[in-house]
Amino acid sequence: MLDMAATLERALDATEAQVVIIGRVGQDLSRWGMKYSHAAIAWKANPLVRWGVVHLLNECGTADSHLYREGLGAFFTDVIAYNALVLVPSAAAQARIAQSLSDGSAARLHSPRYNMVAYPFSDKYQNSNQWVLETLALAKMNTGAPAPRASSRSSVQAWLREKHFAPQRVEIGLLKRLGADIFRANVTFDDQPTGQRMAGQIDTISVESIQHFWREIDPGSSAFVVRLP
Repeated sequence: MLDMAATLERALDATEAQVVIIGRVGQDLSRWGMKYSHAAIAWKANPLVRWGVVHLLNECGTADSHLYREGLGAFFTDVIAYNALVLVPSAAAQARIAQSLSDGSAARLHSPRYNMVAYPFSDKYQNSNQWVLETLALAKMNTGAPAPRASSRSSVQAWLREKHFAPQRVEIGLLKRLGADIFRANVTFDDQPTGQRMAGQIDTISVESIQHFWREIDPGSSAFVVRLP
């Protein structure tokens, strides 16, 4: 864990960035065509401090979440593979993301009602990747503006729909959906469009869908993978 954190920190320092998005492999999602399970924002507030991670975490299987600031080492607790996806936004977007973290506007996008498979265009719930996506969207909405605009989750989601964000669609059968609804407090499907839900087509936000969307709307961005030697 600490070796991975040190390896990643060296790679992040080499980018000379102040904000990046990182994804970890916390569980095996390969049956749904995904590799990375959880996204976070890594932030170096100034050159004299070390990198830290800001992310949304579910409270031990409950329906609640909180935002946390942690070190890089803690980010790799309970992973199944020691590698990370790194998405480096353009300089202008980095500045806006850093500003939203420091002035609290990113924190105001947080909703404590957690749902592991939250629908991207509903503010009824929120999951870890959704908070990251909405924070990035807020930054991009504000790029070029003289000052950050106050935005609600619904307005950010409207912007994401307008910009054609494509969710990750997964197929989940009826019995599995019923079991999740009944036995897991942190999984529900009632925010999904009815027709899709009845057909077992669940739209959610993956690390890969964030990466693909961001590379389209932020041409100055780049991405690479860091893994232990």
